[in-house]
Amino acid sequence: MRASVFAAALSATVFALPALAQTSTTMSSGTAPVGDASFVKAVAISDKFEIQASELAQTKATSADTKTFASRMVTDHTKTSDALKSLAANKHGLAIPTSLDAQHKAMLSRLRAAKGASFDTLYAQQQIQAHNQAVMLFTSESQNGKDADLKKFAADTLPALQEHLSMAQQLPKGGGAP
Repeated sequence: MRASVFAAALSATVFALPALAQTSTTMSSGTAPVGDASFVKAVAISDKFEIQASELAQTKATSADTKTFASRMVTDHTKTSDALKSLAANKHGLAIPTSLDAQHKAMLSRLRAAKGASFDTLYAQQQIQAHNQAVMLFTSESQNGKDADLKKFAADTLPALQEHLSMAQQLPKGGGAP
């Protein structure tokens, strides 16, 4: 199960990131770097999704570990969202989206419909996928971003995202109090 979830998350990441890219320069890993404006948009939407999904998990999850993780995600992603808003306010042409994109709305809708152990499983899968994508996105920006402040933000935030990914991979799959 864990291997198939990882494979699905990895393949989703591989297909999603190049679509966001604004430049054809290629990293050594083969992933095109995301332009600064696209990076800001992707991070804002990702943070908004993380917060909304995790607020839902705080009430719907059946596992205490999942609820604890969800609380941490709300706290951490609220901080990064606030930092990004502050950073973008000082840059011209960097708009912060005010709503989720269609993909994240659909993911949140599926999460709202899930119940019990199925909720916990879906939440864990989505968190692994989202954090795999975030790690790749922030790695790309920290190495290839054009704006020094955004590169620093990406580099400074990356270790926390890597920790979130590791934590998500340890979430119980299927719920129940541990």
